[in-house]
Amino acid sequence: MAFTLKIGEKAKDFNLPATDGKSYSLNSFKDAKYLVVFFTCNHCPYVIGSDEVTRQTAEKYKDKGVVFVGINSNSANTYPEDDFDHMKKRMEEHKFPWKYLRDESQEVALAYGALRTPHFYVFDENRKLIYTGRGVDHPRDTSKMTVNDLDRALDELTSGKPVSVPLTNPIGCNVKWEGKDKHWMPAEACDLVL
Repeated sequence: MAFTLKIGEKAKDFNLPATDGKSYSLNSFKDAKYLVVFFTCNHCPYVIGSDEVTRQTAEKYKDKGVVFVGINSNSANTYPEDDFDHMKKRMEEHKFPWKYLRDESQEVALAYGALRTPHFYVFDENRKLIYTGRGVDHPRDTSKMTVNDLDRALDELTSGKPVSVPLTNPIGCNVKWEGKDKHWMPAEACDLVL
């Protein structure tokens, strides 16, 4: 059995607190035509390096019914800068166009099979997975970027076309699992990552 959510599978529900003081579930986004759930954090250089490209993509497709939801599942014990207070500070500073949710128990990351930060999951109007993987091919330094897989998937989705490349390997730091060292990931995941 693969660790990460498979193409065609339904989005997994969650109920998580966000930096805006509210809690959100999958149903909170029922008015969104399409949903992008992505696992992210505060400190990872691959996240920091590509956040502005992710922002541009989120803003580009907002009027086409695409809503972005960022989830931080990293252990604050492993990386204190990934705690909720730092999340709030980050959103105040950058004002990203997405909700930023805290998955302290890491249950949502496990349900989705999040491998890295960032790791994107794009769901259609029926909340079926139509794309998962990386945002871009050089998230740490987007000046070297030649492919924006997330943008292409959203362009195809919002144009009513099939997604030509539904699966890519996410590029980034491993999700920081509670009680594990910084490089650990579930054994099922290891064969999925290049």
